[in-house]
Amino acid sequence: MSSLNNDLINFIAQSPTPFHAVANMSAILDNNGFSGLRERDSWDLAPGRYYVTHNESSIIAFVVGNKDPLDTGIRMVGAHTDSPCLRVKPNPVTHKHSYLQLGVEVYGGVLLNPWYDRDLGLAGRVTYTDGKKIHNCLLHFEQPIGVIPSLAIHLDRDANTSRSINPQKDIPPILLQTSETMTVEELLSDQLSKEHGTSGKILGYELSFYDTNPPAVIGLKSDFIASARLDNLLSCFLGLQSLLTANPEATSLLVCNDHEEVGSVSSAGAQGPFLRSVLERLVPDTQTRHRVIANSLLISADNAHGIHPNYDDRHDQNHGPKLNFGPVIKVNANQRYATNSETEAYFANLCELTDVPYQKFTNRSDLACGSTIGPITAKEIGVRTLDVGLPTFAMHSIRELAGTKDADYLRKVLSAFYGSEDIPGSKH
Repeated sequence: MSSLNNDLINFIAQSPTPFHAVANMSAILDNNGFSGLRERDSWDLAPGRYYVTHNESSIIAFVVGNKDPLDTGIRMVGAHTDSPCLRVKPNPVTHKHSYLQLGVEVYGGVLLNPWYDRDLGLAGRVTYTDGKKIHNCLLHFEQPIGVIPSLAIHLDRDANTSRSINPQKDIPPILLQTSETMTVEELLSDQLSKEHGTSGKILGYELSFYDTNPPAVIGLKSDFIASARLDNLLSCFLGLQSLLTANPEATSLLVCNDHEEVGSVSSAGAQGPFLRSVLERLVPDTQTRHRVIANSLLISADNAHGIHPNYDDRHDQNHGPKLNFGPVIKVNANQRYATNSETEAYFANLCELTDVPYQKFTNRSDLACGSTIGPITAKEIGVRTLDVGLPTFAMHSIRELAGTKDADYLRKVLSAFYGSEDIPGSKH
């Protein structure tokens, strides 16, 4: 296994929620000479390396180049920190037949069947008071504490042909067998004390169940990475690793937004003001900023659907990306992807210059197409954009599959993008 893939699966394993992903990305940036900024403070941005977070679940890291961004533009990469999952409800506890369960809400377009019979952990952010102040704190139940058992086939003979899942009643995980009930606040207070040695009254939380089975390299010849949250921590990690080697002469930026899986409509999402606000502070003069953005490019990196050998009829016959055959340029005539001929050509040329194979994808014309932060970000700030991604299987499952060669391919081309001083074809 390559060192990049090893670091990737360690990053994903340690990032069960967007909050943990941003905390881990911040730590990597701290260790590589980036200075953390706060939105509430005044910024004095001399050439150098910086990052800022929003809601502790979105992050923008950027390099202020020595050269004028009017001349170089800003090379941007975008991804998202969130993944479909099961979120704990505000008043979740039920107690039936001696089993204590937590009610959950489906976050995003979850593929629900694979959640059954998994060893589930719990992680996220809690907000509590110590009697004087309100604090945020990350919690991570790393050990399996829950499970959603399947109904035995003896009790549902049609399970393999027509079983449907009711998200209200069929998927609350079982945590405990007990004659007594307890509140979720009691559970979280105990964990707060165990993890952080502190105590307080729990006032709110954002918690997600996740599969404790760690990421792994699998296959007879180690061809595949199997992991939760490849969509889209894979792109976040590769974008970050590429930014670490960015050319100090040019200005570069990585934005990883939360809430993509639920439409991006939030202060931390791509439809929110986070990126626009950072660009306004990076280039305060309005006219200058518009000129810089017109000379810039955003590569929106989100996973692509690899052609599944058992379901190849779900792809257009001329557009079936394969795992380990390089990044995918995603195209959609109805602007579900932001790629146009110019941005497509730029990325394809960059791949060829760096000896990286690439593929192209568009949906079957009779199937609905998903979307990404690409079109949203293009609409919000007006930057030229394209959508790319690494091919995967089982997107939105509790465990997805990618190719072991593809991470190196995407990092290589993104590093070349960040390493350039100019964006060819950007002058109009």
